[in-house]
Amino acid sequence: MRHEAEVRAASRGGDYGRVIELVRKDRRMTQTQLGQALGLSQPAVSRLEKRGAGNYQTSVLAAAAAHLDITPDLVGLSSGRPRPQARDDDDMHRRALLGGAVAAAAAPALAALPTTPADGAADGQAAALRLSTAAYRRLDASTPSQDLEDVVQAHLRLIQTTARSAGKEQRVRLAAAGSEAASLAGWLAWDMGNHGSARARYGAAVNAARSAGDPLLTAYQVGSLAQFEAHAGNGVEALNLAGRARHALSGRAPAVADAWLSSIEALGHAAAGDRRSADKALVHSRTAAEALPGQEETLPPWPWVFSFTVEKVAAHRVTCGAWLGLPGWVLGGDAEALATGHAKQRALLLLDIAAGRLAAGRVEGAFALATRALEVGLQYRSGRIVERARAVRRSLALSSPPRVVRDFDERLHGVYL
Repeated sequence: MRHEAEVRAASRGGDYGRVIELVRKDRRMTQTQLGQALGLSQPAVSRLEKRGAGNYQTSVLAAAAAHLDITPDLVGLSSGRPRPQARDDDDMHRRALLGGAVAAAAAPALAALPTTPADGAADGQAAALRLSTAAYRRLDASTPSQDLEDVVQAHLRLIQTTARSAGKEQRVRLAAAGSEAASLAGWLAWDMGNHGSARARYGAAVNAARSAGDPLLTAYQVGSLAQFEAHAGNGVEALNLAGRARHALSGRAPAVADAWLSSIEALGHAAAGDRRSADKALVHSRTAAEALPGQEETLPPWPWVFSFTVEKVAAHRVTCGAWLGLPGWVLGGDAEALATGHAKQRALLLLDIAAGRLAAGRVEGAFALATRALEVGLQYRSGRIVERARAVRRSLALSSPPRVVRDFDERLHGVYL
C-alpha cells in the first residue's frame, strides 16, 4: 500500500474518513465507485472522508473496510480474519470463489437486516442465510447472472431444506429468508431473459413473504413483481400488483416504500400508454424521495438493499419517456449522468436514452449509445440487455442506415444468450 504509513497514522488518530480516502486512492477507485458499493452518493462519501476524528456509523465503516479489503481495526472496529484475494476464471473454481466473495460483500448488508430481537439459534440461522442473500445480490453488480444462478439456487435449496426440519417459529423466519432468496433468483432469471422462470420465482417470493407474516416484505416482493411486469409490457397487471402491494401495508408504508411504489406505478402507467398518470406518479415519487431522512448517509430499511433516491426517480422518468416515445422526458438535462448504478443498470438506461434519441431523429447518437450498452450486455451475458438492444434496433426502419447502425447490426447478428 503506497500510503501505508499515512493510513496507520490516521487510524491511530481516529480519522477513519482519511483512512478510507487514502485506501480508496490506492485502489484507484473514485468516490462515486465507492459510493455505489456502499449505497451512498458521491457527496456522502466526500463528507465521510472529510469528517476527521469524529463520530462514524459502524455499519458504514464495516462496509467500507470490507469493500476496500482492509482489516476492520484500521477503521476502529474489532479485527476479523484476513480474506484471501483469489482470482481464477476456471469454471471448476467459480462456485468456491463466489462463496469467498460473499464474505467480502456481506458487511454492507448487515445494516439492511431487520432489527428484531435475537431469539437464539433460530434467529441467528435465518439472519445468516438472509445476509448471504444480500451479499449475492451485491455480487450481481459485477458477476454475470449465469454464473450466480447455480449458487443462488443451491442457497435457496439450503433454506428450504433447513425449514423442513425447523420448528414453527423458526420456519417463519426462514420463510422470510427464502422469500428474499427467491426474489433474487427471479431477478437473475429476468436478467438472463427467462421471463417464465422470473415470474415463477417472484411468485414464490411473494408466497414465502406471506407465510412469514411480514406485510413490509410482502409489499416489497409484490412491488418487485409489479416492476417486472411493467418492464415486460404488462402495464395493467403491474398497476394491479402495485395496488396490492400498497394494500398489504394497510396505509402504514414507510417513506421509502411510498416513493418506490410510486415510481413503479409510473412504469405501469407508461407501459399502458398513459402519459398523464405516469407523470403524476413520478411527481409524487420525487416528492417522497426528496423527503427521505438522511438517505445519503444511511442504508435503507430492510428489505431494501440499495438506497432509493431522486436520481433513481429521474432514471425511471427516462425509462417512461422511452416507452411513451417522449424525447423531452428522455433527453432533458444530462440524462447520461443518471446512469450511476452498476454496469448492467447503466446499460439499460443508456438503451432508454438511445430510444429517446431515435424518437428525436438523432440516429447516429442513438446507436453510439446502443453499441456501448450492447457491449456491456455481451460482457455480462445479459439476455435482458441484448433483447432491449434488439427492441431499439427494431424501432428504426431505414432502407440505407448509416455506418454506426450497420456496425451495430454486425455486432448483434448471431448473438444468442
